[in-house]
Amino acid sequence: MSAVIDRPSISRRQFLIAGTGVAGSLVLGLPLGSSGAVDSDRMIGFFVQIEPDGHVIIGSNQPEIGQGARTALPMLVAEELDVDWSMVSVRQMPLGIVKTAEGFAWKYGGQGAGGSDGLTSNWEFMRQVGATARGQLIKAAAARIGVAESQCVTRRGVVVCSSLSTEITYGDLVAEAAQLALPEEAPELKSIDEYHIIGTRRKTVDARDIVTGKSRYGIDTVQADMRYAVIARAPVLNATVKGFDDTAAREVEGVLDVFRVDGPELGAPYLILASGVAVVATSTWAAMRGRDALQIEWNASPTASESSEKFWADNRELLKGDGQLVLDDGDFSTAMAAAKTVIVRQYEVPFASHAPLEPQNCYAHVREDSCHVIAPTQSPSGASRSAAAVTGLPRENITIEMTRVGGGFGRRLTTDYVAEAAMISKHTGWPIKLQWSREDDVKNDFYRPAGTHEMRVGLDDDDNVTAWTQRLASASKYYRRPNMPDEALAEAELYIDDFPRRIIENVRLEYFHNPIGIPRGSWRAPAHTANAFVIQSFIDEIAHETGQDPLQLRLDLYGEERELEYTNHGATTFNPGRLSRVLKLVAEQIGYGRELPEGRGIGLASHFTFGGYAAHAMEVTVQNGKLTIERVVAAIDCGLAVHPNAVDAQLQGGTIDGISTALGLEITVKDGRIQQSNFHDYPLAKIAAIPARFETHILPYNDKPTGVGEIGLPPAAPALTNAIYAASGIRIRTLPIGDQLEV
Repeated sequence: MSAVIDRPSISRRQFLIAGTGVAGSLVLGLPLGSSGAVDSDRMIGFFVQIEPDGHVIIGSNQPEIGQGARTALPMLVAEELDVDWSMVSVRQMPLGIVKTAEGFAWKYGGQGAGGSDGLTSNWEFMRQVGATARGQLIKAAAARIGVAESQCVTRRGVVVCSSLSTEITYGDLVAEAAQLALPEEAPELKSIDEYHIIGTRRKTVDARDIVTGKSRYGIDTVQADMRYAVIARAPVLNATVKGFDDTAAREVEGVLDVFRVDGPELGAPYLILASGVAVVATSTWAAMRGRDALQIEWNASPTASESSEKFWADNRELLKGDGQLVLDDGDFSTAMAAAKTVIVRQYEVPFASHAPLEPQNCYAHVREDSCHVIAPTQSPSGASRSAAAVTGLPRENITIEMTRVGGGFGRRLTTDYVAEAAMISKHTGWPIKLQWSREDDVKNDFYRPAGTHEMRVGLDDDDNVTAWTQRLASASKYYRRPNMPDEALAEAELYIDDFPRRIIENVRLEYFHNPIGIPRGSWRAPAHTANAFVIQSFIDEIAHETGQDPLQLRLDLYGEERELEYTNHGATTFNPGRLSRVLKLVAEQIGYGRELPEGRGIGLASHFTFGGYAAHAMEVTVQNGKLTIERVVAAIDCGLAVHPNAVDAQLQGGTIDGISTALGLEITVKDGRIQQSNFHDYPLAKIAAIPARFETHILPYNDKPTGVGEIGLPPAAPALTNAIYAASGIRIRTLPIGDQLEV
């Protein structure tokens, strides 16, 4: 799955050596260009800086895309460091990689936001950072007063030696602690009953800066002598530039240069998305006006005849044949042949755009021997690779700074916009800020894959499910990935260990790839968004077809708590009983089963995603073709909620994203052109569509966290469409819902 961040490893020993022995390394944990001088004697390793007054600055190594990592990860450090959270501030760290004999490795631990594992992959590491720093302070205090370390403890920023009635503040000890050799053994960590920061409700560290406009996003970047650039990209997928007349463009005041940019060959991996013509100017507005004045002639595209209509027709034709057998558990054919009842349904899930609020942008300055990049990215290492591919520079000579990201949703796992900016800077020799418009962003995306799902189930005499198959014809997001064999394309679209594997004995998954020329990539929760809609809708259909209650059928299928083997991303086991737990909660909270007036209905759905469990219950009214969502109840089981405020926010945001996409979002193609261009024809849900009666619940489970950025989205759409059926009898099998209720 491309949502998973590539995380080259660095051993604990390598980290400790880098943290103390590399010349100047003690200041590398602070952001490049940060204001004020940094005293390395006040730094312990890369992450912790303690001021004389006890103020603690903690480095955040992960990109912040709104998931709360900038608060949650420093909470882990602060907890083990044993400081008062009110004394903590946070600074963004740049990309840190080191070249070793085996290749590149992380300097500050894995850095990247994708696959909902930013917290889980740093859970041990960041706590060890805090505990190690705390241990160094204890060691320094013990040495100063001449006692054994075992006689010293800490209390909120102070080392205490009770036998001598002595207290020494961290601020008074840090210079000595910074000079001590770091231990080779991992420190002992706190137990959950000792936590005073982890698991408590804390404000987002930079919330005030966000709402007052002080937070700096990529789009806010300003650097000395910077020029501005835009690109006129091919309007037809995979078209190339035949020629262009830039006479009028160069006459626009402020335009400095105009030149051709070549995209990848058809079928080749993407470095950038499209061929086009770059315009460089003294301002973004001048560059855009220059772009508007260009006269470009395009070569005919080999995919110019592609359309959404053809795509869906091709999918239906593919499903008439035999596809790639992805999973074949039990004796599916025999079980299906012996079934008393067979139910077959087809569902369609469309292409979707990420549509982040902040369109793509990147600052790049390519010099002869170095490159400096400032970008809103989920994958700083990917940005480093893209810049290296364009410039030919060694990666150790490329600096990547991460800004706060104005929306990612998987789009900024790809770094084509970094490659574009570096290309333009290398060509001109100037520091360049590349800016995309909203139209650029909607028409040039790595879209969520679309697909047609055929579901088939076999039931015995008692309406028990004895055989289950999902047959999918889709545009795999792995298409045009480097070194990607055809047989691996299914891996991104069908997760073999998801429900109902190991719950239903006879399960078959079958895949058919449709190689339409639309770029595609990871879209929040990747294939879970499609599969949850399809599977949770189908379970409802089975229940109604056989006269069973949809809630009870799910509970019967999930069963009690037990750990099942799980080999997909995000977990090592899947516990279907935890799905029962969150599902029963939302059903109880919304009053499932109570009598409702005509035209009103309640729908349920649940899903396991990236190690976490979520469920939704929605109550809706459908009258005269108009939908009103009356109430939403959402619940999440993410193990231990490290930063509960962020968990609530992500559950709310994921739910809204799921509803918005289900209601009206679809990317279509005609004559090789993306038809949508902005929010007028790609209409995100407005505030009025989301009910005021919207509640979230966090169900603690154990002492280990899972990610939450994507978990709240997948069950939202099927809960909504199941509620629509309960209210109106109209079954939604094709997304978006659009005008399907106007019957």
